[in-house]
Amino acid sequence: MAASKPAPTKRQVHLAAHFPGVNNTTLWADPLHRSQIDFTAFEHFARTAERGRFDYLFLAEGLRLREHKGQLHELDVVGRPNTLAVLTALAAVTEHIGLVGTLNSTFNEPYELARQLATLDHLSDGRAGWNVVTSSDAFHGANFRRGGFLDHGDRYHRANEFVSLAKELWDSWSADAIVADRASGRFLAADAADEGAGSGAFAHRGPQFDVRGRFTTPASPQRYPVIVQAGDSSDGRDFASEHAEVIFSRHSVFEEAQAFYADVKGRLAGWGRTEDSLKILPAVTFAIGDTQAEAEEVARETSLAQVTPRNAITALEQLWGTDLSSYDADGPLPTFDPGEGPADTVSGKTTKGWAPRFPNAAQIARAWRAKSEAEGLSIRELVIQVAGRQSFVGTPSHIASELDRYVQERATDGFVVVGTTSPHGLDAFVDRVVPELQERGVYRTEYEPGATLRQNLELPEPGARVASVREAEEVRRVG
Repeated sequence: MAASKPAPTKRQVHLAAHFPGVNNTTLWADPLHRSQIDFTAFEHFARTAERGRFDYLFLAEGLRLREHKGQLHELDVVGRPNTLAVLTALAAVTEHIGLVGTLNSTFNEPYELARQLATLDHLSDGRAGWNVVTSSDAFHGANFRRGGFLDHGDRYHRANEFVSLAKELWDSWSADAIVADRASGRFLAADAADEGAGSGAFAHRGPQFDVRGRFTTPASPQRYPVIVQAGDSSDGRDFASEHAEVIFSRHSVFEEAQAFYADVKGRLAGWGRTEDSLKILPAVTFAIGDTQAEAEEVARETSLAQVTPRNAITALEQLWGTDLSSYDADGPLPTFDPGEGPADTVSGKTTKGWAPRFPNAAQIARAWRAKSEAEGLSIRELVIQVAGRQSFVGTPSHIASELDRYVQERATDGFVVVGTTSPHGLDAFVDRVVPELQERGVYRTEYEPGATLRQNLELPEPGARVASVREAEEVRRVG
C-alpha cells in the first residue's frame, strides 16, 4: 500500500495595522474616537496590534495637508506628528511588532534618511520598515526650498537611485567591523581600521546624487529595514519588482487582487527574485456582527458616517473637477460629463494633495450615471456604493474564512487592516477575527522570540538573489 502524501502546508496570513487619522475612512466625530496626536493613542493601537500578533503597524504621512477648493479637506484629519519620532517612541513600549513609516524619497536626502532608519532598526532590535513614496507636484514641493522641481516622469528615477544609495550606505559597514577588544585596545577590526573597508566608507555618483564620505551608523540587526511600496502604475510595479519586500496594495476585490498579484509576482524573476521575496498586502476595512444582518447594519451606519452629504458632493467634485455645491446629495448626478459643464462653473482641478484618482474621468462619470439611473441611487447612495463600502462584512467566522480564501488562492499574502477610530479601531478585529484565523491554523499564536520584522514576514535576507533569471524561473515554477 502506497504511503499517503502529507497534507500540503497552508499558506499563512500576514497582517499589518494602519493607524487611523490620515485617510477618508477615519470617523473623527465618532464617540469612540480620541486623539490622533496624543502618544497614548499610538501606544494603545500598537499594543493592540501586538496583542493580535500582527507583523507590523504602519503610519501614513503626508508632507502637506490636502485641500479641496482651497480649504482643508474634512476627512484629512489635521495633525500628523513626525513619523520617525512616533515609531522610535513606540519601539520602547513594544517588543515584537514591526514599525513601518511612510517616508518620502522626493523631499528627503538618502544619507539623512538612511541614518534615521538604521537608528530605528537598532533601537527596535530589527523591527524597522520603510514605506517608500514619491511626489512630483508643486503643491507638496512648496513646503520645501526646492519647490516643485521634479518632473512627474522623473520621480521613480529618483526613488530608484535613492533606495539603491540607501542600500549602499547600509552595506558600508560590515557586521564584524567593530570588535571592541579591550585586551588589545582595538575598537575596529584591523582591515576596517587600516583600509576603511566595511567601516562606513562610501562613494556614489549618479544622475540624482553625487555623495561620498563615511556613514556613521554601523550595520543594524536587519541590515536593511523592510522596504514597503504602494505604487500601482507600470513604473510603480517595476520599482516594486526590483526593490519592494511588501506592497501596500489598493486591490481588495478578489478578482482584481488576484490579477494584480499575478502581474507583480510575475515580474520578480526578471530581477532574480522568487515569489516569496515579496509580500502583497491590500488595505481592507471590516464590519463585524454576531449575525450577517447585524454586520450589514454596522457597515451601513459606518458608510453613512464616512460619506456625509458634504463628502458625497466632494467626491463628485473630485471626479468632475467642477463646483457642484448647488447639487443635493440626495438628488441625481449631473447630466453633463467632466469638462463639459457651463464655462463659468468649471474650475479645473479642485482638489490638491491627493494622488490622481480618476484618470478617465468622463468614462467613470458615465458609468456612475448609468449605475445611478439603473438602481435609482442618489449622489450619496452612489458614492457609498462605489467608494464607501467596507471590504469584509459578516460574522468573525465569515470574515476569517474570506481572509483565508484570499491568501490560499493567491489573491494576496495578507492584509493591512484599516480601522475607523483612534485608538480603538483595531480592538474588535483582534478580539474576534484573529482567534478565528488561529483556529484555522493560518495565523501565528505567538511571535518567534527575538525575530526581526523580516523574519516575521518570512522574507529572505536582504540582497538575496538567485543566480540568474533562468534559475529564478525554475525556482518559481517548482515552488
